[in-house]
Amino acid sequence: MNRLQNKVAIVTGANSGIGLRTAQLFAEEGAILVLCARRKEKLDEVAEALRAQGSQVLSIAADVSREEDCVRVVEEAVKAFGRVDVLVNNAGMADKHRPITRCDGDWWHTVIDVNQNSVYYMMKAALKYMELAGYGSIVNIASIGATRYNSGVAYTASKTAVIGMSKNVAIQFAGKGIRVNVVCPGPTLGTDLMANTLSSDPGEEQALKEHVIPMGKLGTAQDVAQA
Repeated sequence: MNRLQNKVAIVTGANSGIGLRTAQLFAEEGAILVLCARRKEKLDEVAEALRAQGSQVLSIAADVSREEDCVRVVEEAVKAFGRVDVLVNNAGMADKHRPITRCDGDWWHTVIDVNQNSVYYMMKAALKYMELAGYGSIVNIASIGATRYNSGVAYTASKTAVIGMSKNVAIQFAGKGIRVNVVCPGPTLGTDLMANTLSSDPGEEQALKEHVIPMGKLGTAQDVAQA
């Protein structure tokens, strides 16, 4: 407990799934939370629940596919708490496994904006302050789809880019006390994506257990948050 005591942590996509569980776990560890997501009503519910448990929480409605929103999130965090110690880039979307022949330009840019560009925007904005402080930790959520290449073309490209950007920034800022790591979840229970998948195909969970996942069970949002 208290491993993140008084650390200022930004979590994107914090109103559900992996982002929500990450925020809850960070709160348990004593972090000061800056939570952002597009769905303001749900985000405010999460923030109020965490405040009721004694956490300091700033909730910001933002679309992280827009650079100006990412800059605003970081600036509001610094204005409120004076610094950014931790950044978790969790916000993302699936692409319905669309192959390149069914991925038009609009869909491609939408997925890239949400999954890839948001990570670039948020890291760039946060690193401005982390570099001045001489420390910081960034965790980017990619996907097993970036290592097995079995998702849609836009999703695979975006998550592969997240890994590449993370390695690049980790090397460039290692000497400045800043760490950058990537977590690559597989099929994860407790997320909107998996809930939608299982509701449309009830047999999908068993098929994943038998043919895709060597351990024979799906991971949970809690597993990813603890990673």
